[in-house]
Amino acid sequence: MTLPQLSTTPAGESIEQDYPSTCKGRPENPALTTRDKQLRSRSSQHRRGWTIYHWFLYILDILPTHPSVDAPIRQKYEKVPRLSDWSMHRWVMSHAIIPIVLQQLYIVCTDRNFTTLQALLFYNAAYAAVAMHGLHTIRRLGHRVDFLDSHAQRDGIPEARIKRLVVTLILTSTLRPTVTVLLTYRTNETLKLASWIWLPVEVGLYGIILDFWFYWYHRLMHEAPRLWKYHRIHHSAHHPNSLLSQYADTEQIFIDLLGVPVLTHVSMKALGLPWGFHQWWICHIYVLFAEWGGHSGLRLYASPPSTFTPVLRWLKCETTIEDHDLHHRRGRRRNGNYGKQTRLWDVVFGTCVGRIECRDGNIDWNSVVDLPVF
Repeated sequence: MTLPQLSTTPAGESIEQDYPSTCKGRPENPALTTRDKQLRSRSSQHRRGWTIYHWFLYILDILPTHPSVDAPIRQKYEKVPRLSDWSMHRWVMSHAIIPIVLQQLYIVCTDRNFTTLQALLFYNAAYAAVAMHGLHTIRRLGHRVDFLDSHAQRDGIPEARIKRLVVTLILTSTLRPTVTVLLTYRTNETLKLASWIWLPVEVGLYGIILDFWFYWYHRLMHEAPRLWKYHRIHHSAHHPNSLLSQYADTEQIFIDLLGVPVLTHVSMKALGLPWGFHQWWICHIYVLFAEWGGHSGLRLYASPPSTFTPVLRWLKCETTIEDHDLHHRRGRRRNGNYGKQTRLWDVVFGTCVGRIECRDGNIDWNSVVDLPVF
């Protein structure tokens, strides 16, 4: 099958001419934002008609913005602060390590390891807790720094499909850790220092390899006419938020949660690295953070945390929050920025889309935003 030629803009070049609607103040997305307003108004006074799915979002308090807090509005030419790379690594590693430490304490206190079932339940719960706290962290940050294309309102939660969203969130917090336990967890294995020496290399490689598989499946979804129907729901958000990163068609959900991670796992094993359960668990938390952040629309120069970020940045192959935000604004055709962990494969295959607010020369490198751990 021959893929159609993609019209691209060189990396670093402004593309405001391609976005007349977003540059002049885009109206709200009627497919999403109107329903989000209904959901928010009910959350404060009209709860009589709520379903269990409304209560799920309300009790966990994971709506992407707080209705009583207004984020500041910035002009596109205003300098963009950067998010500290170190603080992102600190956040991810602290949340990834805590469950591992608790498991080791259990071993010390009981002189036995988790059974497979115990590991399944424990790490599912841990993954859900990390995801929930990540959503809270990104929401607080958004109220501080504003959002990209801030004259256009961020798309809200589609109330008509709130069931789909909640079910997908539950699948996200269960499928990945479940597959990780079933494929790699061994009750007789213990932590070995020698294998952990390779962790920085594995974290960097995992993001690049995963993004290779993701890039091609994602690009085909856009460029193969028969596959777009499996990606259409996800692109109903033109200005997405972190929760909407998991809002997608069923086929896409299972490829994202199972297909791409398993292909990456097989690739890592093929490289002969000391790749096991705990290494994969840590990489999952890195990916989760990148997914939440990549759909957040935060007005920050920030790349998904990776041990290879300095090299990728030197090669101009790092991706940013704005890259994926622009991808959503462009819709199906004439699109680019298909990678989500890096920009490497977009550079290699010529599908980069130039930045607007995070372009070269508009970053305030001296204004550094720190991401709090808790």
